[in-house]
Amino acid sequence: MPLAFPADAQTAEPALGHMPLVQDATGDAASPAAIRRLSHALADTRGPNAKAQKKTVEQLKAAVASIRMGDYQAAAKRALALLQTDERNGVAWHVLAIAQEKSGRLSEALDAYDAALRILPEDANIAHDLARLAQRLGHLDIAEKLLLKFLSMEPGHVEGTNNLACVLRDQKRYDEAIDRLRDLIAIEPESPTLWNTIGTVLSDQGRMGESLPFFDEALRLDEGFAKARYNRANALQPLGEPERALADLDQALPGAESPYENAMMRMARAMLLMGMGRLKEGFDEYEVRLDPEMPEAMRVVVDAPRWDPATTDIRGKRLLVVGEQGIADEMVFGTCLPDVIEAVGPEGKVFIAVEPRLVDLYQRSFPTAVVGGHRAVRIEGRLHRYCPFMEEVAEREGKADAWTPMAALLAQYRTELSAFPDRDGYLTPDPAKLARWKIELEALGPGFKVGLHWKSLVLTGVRARYFSSFERWKPVLTAPGCVMVNLQCGDVSDDLAAAEAAGVRIWTPPMNLKDDLDDLAAISCALDLVIGPGIAGTNLAAASGARTWLIHAPDDWHLLGTDRYPFYPRVRTFATGGFDGWPRAIGEIRAALEAEVA
Repeated sequence: MPLAFPADAQTAEPALGHMPLVQDATGDAASPAAIRRLSHALADTRGPNAKAQKKTVEQLKAAVASIRMGDYQAAAKRALALLQTDERNGVAWHVLAIAQEKSGRLSEALDAYDAALRILPEDANIAHDLARLAQRLGHLDIAEKLLLKFLSMEPGHVEGTNNLACVLRDQKRYDEAIDRLRDLIAIEPESPTLWNTIGTVLSDQGRMGESLPFFDEALRLDEGFAKARYNRANALQPLGEPERALADLDQALPGAESPYENAMMRMARAMLLMGMGRLKEGFDEYEVRLDPEMPEAMRVVVDAPRWDPATTDIRGKRLLVVGEQGIADEMVFGTCLPDVIEAVGPEGKVFIAVEPRLVDLYQRSFPTAVVGGHRAVRIEGRLHRYCPFMEEVAEREGKADAWTPMAALLAQYRTELSAFPDRDGYLTPDPAKLARWKIELEALGPGFKVGLHWKSLVLTGVRARYFSSFERWKPVLTAPGCVMVNLQCGDVSDDLAAAEAAGVRIWTPPMNLKDDLDDLAAISCALDLVIGPGIAGTNLAAASGARTWLIHAPDDWHLLGTDRYPFYPRVRTFATGGFDGWPRAIGEIRAALEAEVA
């Protein structure tokens, strides 16, 4: 049965959070060993027309030679030419898939691997290559099926077993992943790959201290194993050893096995530098987020050059600022918008492209700017961000002189901690909605009104370790003299029912907590306090000037080497101190609430 791959959704991408783990799938479709396997496949090729078949084999050999030389465009061109005359040539589809994958055309590579496997269903190597790419693109169920198929033909294969363990890990099936690795490591104890992957399974769960011996063993077996050194850096930083983590990253970078790994390592280094308070270096290196090799990097489609502050004075110009990543990120990076509006001056104009749900809030907050919604579309595996409202602006007022990603403003206006303004917030909630919600909250009766957020809508893979289970919030929920208000978007009916069964009533306001962000900003400011981890809702509250308490993880780069959020200097922070430190942080919040009520 043919494999079906999900269509690319036209939705905003998830925000970049803390340092992401490099995907530990091993193997390379264009490695020397893989090329040798392809060559052997060509040697075994037979056909009814010997003369025509010889020509086909020679053309395929030329395509494989192009891959060997790194000329993936030529390889793809040769494979496509063959497929125009024989679309049932499975080896040609495989060659085309490899060339497209190495060229970064991942969606097309998926289709080509799929076609190759349909024609050559018994070719284990195609199944393995397709599984690795499916994992990289997040199609974990498909990757698992393919790897099980591969291992049924190649039992005990180290790369295949390792990759299956990675897929299980990414599905949070940690015990199964460990079992797979433990069974094989008993046979292959000298495999640094297997030791490294056990480390990632532990670190994914927030068990950083336990993961270190496994990364250490992987590096003992192979001192040049860049991926293990990178993963160890990701464990060291939240354990309070950023200097050691930085040293590991610096050593890992030269050994990156692919442009993708290089980009991921550079991103981790940028976030580490920012988290250490080395702002100029960190913000400059954060430019890597736009590297096409980054899985969620955006390409802005706009008829204007990118603004280069080093060569172009923006005063009097027409500048388009494009929001990026997720809503929380647009809140953080948007703190620089007053600076750029002042820099452009009254003679110029600033256009701001944000998440469509934020347009009203931003337009009210920046009345001299023109605010519109952006739209993200995934094309050939890469996010393209469009600003449709700029077409109307161009017809009415002329097009922008230049554009800039919103996060790039940090490198221009926030290179020192002293450059962060001391203010409650920079966004202006709707006065009418604010008044309405104050009346609604008063109707709940006396008490200290507390708005609650407790999790992200995206809890896949490593992100889950940054959030606590709802059960741990009980000391906060039962704080005397407090009235709890649910601000958590998504389906939280089970959590609310569990709280009510325990005698705690949490009021949910009559609004769409996911989409009515103008209302969410207003009710946040109407409440006495908003509490939660650093997600979209708490960032929206802080940016709107609501009194906010943020709970942060040990590797939250937004602290910029301090014990607070410089982006929101009036916000109070509570540190978990580790991924197992939620009970302590919750206890501190309970004590702080009791003090407030008293």
